[in-house]
Amino acid sequence: MIFWATVIALALLTTLYIALPLLRRPQADTAPNANADVLLYKDQLAEVERDIARGVLATEEAERTRTEIGRRLLAANQAVPAPQGTAPQGLSRGIVVLALLSTLAGGGALYWQLGAPGYPDIPRADRLANAAEMLRDRPTQAEAEAAVPDAARPAIELPDDQKEIVTRLRQIVADNPDELQGWQYLSSIERRLGDFAAAARAQNEVIRIKGDATTTEELAYLVDMMVAAANGVVSLEAQAVLNEIVSRESDSIVAAYYMGQLYSQTDRPDIAFRLWRDVVEKGDAESLHVRLARGQIEEAAFKAGLEYTLPPERGPSAADIAAASDMNAEDRDAMIRGMVAQLSDRLANEGGPASDWARLINAYGVLGDTEQAEAIWLEAREVFGTSEAAMEILRAAAQSAGVAVE
Repeated sequence: MIFWATVIALALLTTLYIALPLLRRPQADTAPNANADVLLYKDQLAEVERDIARGVLATEEAERTRTEIGRRLLAANQAVPAPQGTAPQGLSRGIVVLALLSTLAGGGALYWQLGAPGYPDIPRADRLANAAEMLRDRPTQAEAEAAVPDAARPAIELPDDQKEIVTRLRQIVADNPDELQGWQYLSSIERRLGDFAAAARAQNEVIRIKGDATTTEELAYLVDMMVAAANGVVSLEAQAVLNEIVSRESDSIVAAYYMGQLYSQTDRPDIAFRLWRDVVEKGDAESLHVRLARGQIEEAAFKAGLEYTLPPERGPSAADIAAASDMNAEDRDAMIRGMVAQLSDRLANEGGPASDWARLINAYGVLGDTEQAEAIWLEAREVFGTSEAAMEILRAAAQSAGVAVE
């Protein structure tokens, strides 16, 4: 209520500032001879004429005096402001009403676009408290997975023979719970099938079996699967794994990216920006997590009230591309990879339709870089998971690249 009262008062004051000159009644015009200097010089001219009539002033001297007084009279007369016309009162009032309406309508439209209509006042201390509460009360992994809509879980239907193989593998690891390679293979298969929750469960078994021998990369893979299974939500359990990664590798790009995502989801874009800035500026540009951070960091900076522009990434120059025809097979392959990397960077920075993502997956498949093809496939699923039409395009490309099972 205080906000709107302040807004209305400011609008009225602004209109009043515009309206006062229009509504002020014009003062009576001041005649040029009302000016004190003009009257003085006229009196002096009259006195000269009287002196001539009385014979007390010689003709030549009178002429010089008359000329000098006339010059001063002319200058004084020019200094008197010209009388101004009076605008019609009806027109003035109309302009005042128009100014008032323009101020209110323009201000309201601007606020509707840039403000938050209906959003209550939240002092900084309350906002920080709310963010801390969101961080503390966020969902568990099971709750986050249960909240994922069915549309975000596109099922991949296997042929009967492959379905039987996967079913047998699941049974084998269930019967041999300490078989490390079985769980590793199952986790990879479940991921390729798009069942990230099952992949995370299998990876948990891998970590259970390996114990202290678990690598940081294996923990990072587990977080990837957990967050993917929760449709991007960083759960309490995922944070615990991230804390373990940080305790082993304080500058982990994976941990920094997901911790940034966690704070972004709990209304702390300032912390998210700081974490993602390290990811973007220190991480490998080809990393999935760097590409994901590049796609979100500018929005986080905007929400945090900061100005930030993504640093440019290197790519092949026009001269390099023009010289590609003179390259040998090895150099040409390197050039092709550079062009593919440019497409990857564009999608990471600017986004694009599913067809472009599919083209990138296919390109990496042709180059034999199945690891990158799989990373793009995983990222594309996060972006287009709710669109079945887009997923059909992407799934076909992933199958063609050999990184998805149909």
